[in-house]
Amino acid sequence: MQSPTDNETGRMETSAGGELISFEGDTVQEPYEGMLFESEGAAKAFYDEYARRVGFVTRVLSSRKSERDGSIISRGLGCRGGSDNKKTRHLQTQKRDRRREGCTAMILVKREKPGQWIVRKFVRDHNHPLVVQLQKSRPTLDEKDKKIQELTAELRVKKRLTSAYREQLLMFVKDVEDHNEHLSKKVQVVVDNLKDLEAKRQELLLHR
Repeated sequence: MQSPTDNETGRMETSAGGELISFEGDTVQEPYEGMLFESEGAAKAFYDEYARRVGFVTRVLSSRKSERDGSIISRGLGCRGGSDNKKTRHLQTQKRDRRREGCTAMILVKREKPGQWIVRKFVRDHNHPLVVQLQKSRPTLDEKDKKIQELTAELRVKKRLTSAYREQLLMFVKDVEDHNEHLSKKVQVVVDNLKDLEAKRQELLLHR
């Protein structure tokens, strides 16, 4: 069950926590503290998809390993910053300190137990414009409708072909049956003639 809290910003609270955010008609599930995942990879995939649809690029902020077995027990993911062009990446490489002081949007997930990772911290706000590219990354409704129409047309063609093949097969079977019936009649005629000849031969033998 959902109830709108801010129609102007396109945000809606969900009963499970977090928010559904509307970007140009596209609804995006936002992370929230307490959100559960089956693995660290699943959490990263979710945040990457969230970032792609909202309009930013992610990077690994931090990792913490278990002292016992060396496995990852927590992972921090954040926003890489503003524009992701080559010039910006070059400047970020040359000035790492400035990059660390960049966008603070992030998510922190921790392993509670095997098969359960939980969001312990989520920072939503960015200090730079977001660039949403839904047109390239996700099919629009028009594209989906077009695909459905193409598949429907293809299905109709296949149905017509199937019907034509079935009709041809039935005609072939009928021809075979007619041919067999014709052969049966010919064989019967030959059998009847042989019977007549045998009867006449027997009759001649009796009159000798």
